[in-house]
Amino acid sequence: EIKQLKRVFARFDTNGDGKISVTELDSILRSLGSAVPADELQRVMEDLDTDRDGFINLAEFAAFCQSGSADCDASELRDAFDLYDKDKNGLISATELCQVLNTLGMKCSVDECHTMIKSVDYDGDGTVNYEEFKKMMSNNRPSGN
Repeated sequence: EIKQLKRVFARFDTNGDGKISVTELDSILRSLGSAVPADELQRVMEDLDTDRDGFINLAEFAAFCQSGSADCDASELRDAFDLYDKDKNGLISATELCQVLNTLGMKCSVDECHTMIKSVDYDGDGTVNYEEFKKMMSNNRPSGN
């Protein structure tokens, strides 16, 4: 859903200028406890910045999110999931989601995070596992694979 995509994009676009800079990407990752080496960060930017203007715009971000099946994106998607999975149990709980979003400056309650999780929690266990996260990021409905 485009609305959800815009919300995620806005979390990364901390200065609200409509594009994600390498600095914003770096600071988001650092705030989530994942310091990425400069060369790796640059590689991610180059992969996502298809118009080569030095920034990730919403269209480029959407293309990345919807290409969740590509191998090079799989590790980045796993890294993104791991940032939210604070206790490393393979599940994102409402508490973990709330913690991360508040760290990113998005004030929200655990109840609001429960509601967000419900929208992608296909197995109904109250958490988001990696497969559910992947489906959410690639905007696909669950399939029987």
